[in-house]
Amino acid sequence: QVQLVESGGGLVQAGGSLRLSCAASGRTFSRYVMGWFRQAPGKEREFVAAISWSDNNTYYANSGKGRFTISRDNAKNTVYLQMNSLKPEDTAVYYCAADPRGLGLFRSYHRYDYWGQGTQVTVSS
Repeated sequence: QVQLVESGGGLVQAGGSLRLSCAASGRTFSRYVMGWFRQAPGKEREFVAAISWSDNNTYYANSGKGRFTISRDNAKNTVYLQMNSLKPEDTAVYYCAADPRGLGLFRSYHRYDYWGQGTQVTVSS
């Protein structure tokens, strides 16, 4: 079983930055593909970014390219999402997710077996 706990959300003005963290339990964290998703009120959950378990390949949704950076520290069992130049449309609950198969980077939330409880990000205009 894997447990994921997100932190780092909050209220920020447009143009500001936040760094989300996701702490994971589990001895095989380093083999999981890790992803970030978000869900705004009344909208479906959408993919934000993913990172491979071994060579740090990354994959971003167009909405975050050039502004968001996903990274991981396997020694600390933690994945991060650095978000810069935030926009009001980035407002959502952000979720960390883990794909234990580690076979590739996928944007479909169906690929991810484990989820955190989410952290709220609010960007004011």
